[in-house]
Amino acid sequence: MEKNSAVFSVERSCRNHQESDCAFSRSDRVRSNRGESGFSLIELSITILIVGILATIAIPNYLRYLEKNKETTAISDINTVAGKLKEIMMENPDALPAGLAQINFGNILPLIDPWGNPYQYLPLYGRPGNLNDARKDHNLHPINSDFDLFSMGPDGQSNKPLTSPRSRDDIIRANDGAFVGKASTYDP
Repeated sequence: MEKNSAVFSVERSCRNHQESDCAFSRSDRVRSNRGESGFSLIELSITILIVGILATIAIPNYLRYLEKNKETTAISDINTVAGKLKEIMMENPDALPAGLAQINFGNILPLIDPWGNPYQYLPLYGRPGNLNDARKDHNLHPINSDFDLFSMGPDGQSNKPLTSPRSRDDIIRANDGAFVGKASTYDP
């Protein structure tokens, strides 16, 4: 408060004299007024620190949310494709297509998973030669008897056994459709 009254008294005395005679010129008064408003360095530092802490908490949670959303999308896509394949099997059990591109999904379903990799499909029913390439559980038994359908997950890599580190993040269909989810959570 004293600083303001000192500036005010100097301004009042300067009105009666020419500006060159005054102790404070007009630019000094403007600078003085500017310095009194705004944030101090400490206030700015604390604000930046708080924003940094909030970002440190929020960003990993947001990334987990995005990853969970991709998993949910892959599960939904696999259920949709599996439903279409089951319809085909109901009409003719031996008519499973050799590849997903042979099924007409229209424009409603991409054959690419949320991580940008193609969904993997292997018909098993009526094709004993394909059993060697089937996905396997921890006892190395096939996890499906009709067809394998899965996403290779975020890493884009996979091996036949679900116990392989490359397969743990895969989104799989197992037990002939009774389980659809992350391979690491599958328990036969």
